[in-house]
Amino acid sequence: MSEALTQLEADVRADLARIAHPGAAWLEPKTGPDGNPALDVLIIGAGQSGIAIGFGLMRSRVSNILLIDKAEEGKEGPWLTYARMPTLRSPKDYTGPDLDIPSLTYQSWHEARFGKESWQTLDLIPRAHWAEYLLWLRRTIGLPVCNGCELLEIAPAADGLLAARVKHAEGTETLYARKIVLATGQEGMGGWMIPEQLAHLPASSVATVADAIDFESLRGKRVAVIGAGASAFDNAATALEAGAAEVHLLCRRAQIQVIQPYRWLTFRGFLRHLSDLDDAWRWRFMRKVLEMREGFPQPTYDRCARHANFTLHEGAPIEAAHQTGKAIELQTPRGVIIADFVICGAGIEMDFAGRGELSRFAGNIATWADRYQPPDDERNERLGRFPYLADDYAFTERVRGKTPWISDIHLFAIASTMSFGPSGSSINAMTTAVPKLVNGLTRGLFRADVERHWASLSAYDVPQAVVARPARKTEEQR
Repeated sequence: MSEALTQLEADVRADLARIAHPGAAWLEPKTGPDGNPALDVLIIGAGQSGIAIGFGLMRSRVSNILLIDKAEEGKEGPWLTYARMPTLRSPKDYTGPDLDIPSLTYQSWHEARFGKESWQTLDLIPRAHWAEYLLWLRRTIGLPVCNGCELLEIAPAADGLLAARVKHAEGTETLYARKIVLATGQEGMGGWMIPEQLAHLPASSVATVADAIDFESLRGKRVAVIGAGASAFDNAATALEAGAAEVHLLCRRAQIQVIQPYRWLTFRGFLRHLSDLDDAWRWRFMRKVLEMREGFPQPTYDRCARHANFTLHEGAPIEAAHQTGKAIELQTPRGVIIADFVICGAGIEMDFAGRGELSRFAGNIATWADRYQPPDDERNERLGRFPYLADDYAFTERVRGKTPWISDIHLFAIASTMSFGPSGSSINAMTTAVPKLVNGLTRGLFRADVERHWASLSAYDVPQAVVARPARKTEEQR
């Protein structure tokens, strides 16, 4: 480790010590059915969101926590797996998992790692550096993380606890916790969509943008990419750079979307208070944002357009697909496109029942369609399938009283978007979204223990001063 990084870590410890107020522990762990202390909070996912949530809880003196992630250490999130852009798309000075501690910002780490001049000349953050920074951050603040540990199922347990059945190298075990946070990024409430017109094609011919694609095997092949968001362009560019003979990007819109609504909404009022609005306004704002879809920056487009064998097809939704020998014929309103391999960048579909960890209660998770009926000209069935969350990011019940325990399961993922705006998959929203979630978690923990706190106050008898009264002289002594 460099001397500058060593000094930075010392600065971090000093900063956290200066703001460690109040320092009093205020939680007593419950005992689980196995006789061991239960966790106060179990966080599923140790990527950027899980790290920020764990850090926020530790600053609130909730230290009996654990983060688990099915990935190996350093491979959490998309950065070193299916993210295929060279840099982050967020401006380099956006803060996030540091939670406004200057010595924990990416800038501080970058300057210590590469020098201040490197920061000054940096345009956008390389994604590999972001992954390295996140790993440094979690180690520096001392978060307890178990990698290679996958959540299989959540169920209710005795004494108001939740039982999380997990799988790791040694087998399966059950972890007990008072609260569970699903910090599961893109896929937490469903999966990547493959359009139904392609569902019958062999798996060897179709992949999603999140799959482990062997791009080298696409050298000399014809590739079609479905979708026109940033991830679709990233995959198209990666195929081109790997030597694909042709790459066709199919956009269903008549004109491709070049406006990025997430740049508009990056201001404190929206990020902090969208969730305080009534359902009609929340629906109106997020429908506008999500129907526009996420745009792409100029370098992302240029990365594809510099290749003469790249073709963008606008107004070209997939109408049908046919296997003809080893090739695939994609029928669109603009004609037939021939491909050897298809990559789908059509986004995430809400599918609670398709997530094994949610299977016990998937049918009773309330959605926006269950809670709000928009005007006819604002309807959108896809957005109606998003979960309708409480003000602490907790699941709410479709049928009240059927699964009351799900109010202790909190969702911080892309599926939180309809209820809270950008939150569980956005760097620029972390400094407002994570404190809101942490406040909700600590509020629930405090309320659940209110009788114990009252008893503790009632029994509190620690004197703060000793009052010594001087003896008065009697008349005889005078």
